[in-house]
Amino acid sequence: MDLRETSKLLYQLKLANQEMMTKFEEQTGFSITRYELMQVLRENAPCSQSLIQTALKIDSAAVTRHLKILEEKNYVTRERNKENNREVMVTITDSALQSLETCDAKHKAEKKFDLGLTEQEEKTLLELLTNLV
Repeated sequence: MDLRETSKLLYQLKLANQEMMTKFEEQTGFSITRYELMQVLRENAPCSQSLIQTALKIDSAAVTRHLKILEEKNYVTRERNKENNREVMVTITDSALQSLETCDAKHKAEKKFDLGLTEQEEKTLLELLTNLV
């Protein structure tokens, strides 16, 4: 693939990303990063901010910004680790768990988040994109 074709491919990925992120947030009420962050907490809480950073592959400032927003919505709590005062532990709240369950149930019932791909194509796309990062 020459440079122009590579550029077209990357630009299409950028446009697809913008479109899908907007659609996801409109339909779920969550940005994709905050949704994934809450899923990490759902599966690992309580956990450190550094674990979240590693899981999401974002910098510590971004984690802090997202956690502040989620904290304001009463979706997470943060407190210093009593055994290691430098570490901040994050816990997902019952309110957040309820919001996630409502979101999941709505999605399952309506099945309206459609990427325009078959289930197999979605799995293949996920596999290909995972290989890139």
